[in-house]
Amino acid sequence: MGRVFVVELDGRSYRCKFCRTHLALPDDLVSRAFHCRRGKAYLFNKAVNITIGALEQRPMLSGMHTVADIFCCCCGQIVGWKYESAHEKSQKYKEGKIVLERGRIVDEIDFSTEVYIDTRPSVSDAEDA
Repeated sequence: MGRVFVVELDGRSYRCKFCRTHLALPDDLVSRAFHCRRGKAYLFNKAVNITIGALEQRPMLSGMHTVADIFCCCCGQIVGWKYESAHEKSQKYKEGKIVLERGRIVDEIDFSTEVYIDTRPSVSDAEDA
């Protein structure tokens, strides 16, 4: 395997939940009304820092589609899928688009407010003991 080059997106972005690699921009978000086996999902026009798996025919709520799972290029976790082709005319708008599973991504806002709590005893804790 060769060297992985990661694209850094400017501004707010959606990132891999597992390693925080940039995946997509809010400007590329098409719809938040998608669902997957694990819960909610978002449809994007494009994404970066992903690898694409093998094509497969997959029955979905909206009909049969040819899709490929997509993985974070840094940690290898599955983060969603790409629509390659739709069999029904009404679903053709999905072709070439990316679905990122909400449970596998974080919005930059989601973790910008995380608080780090140091649970190691400090000098003053040791003095109290």
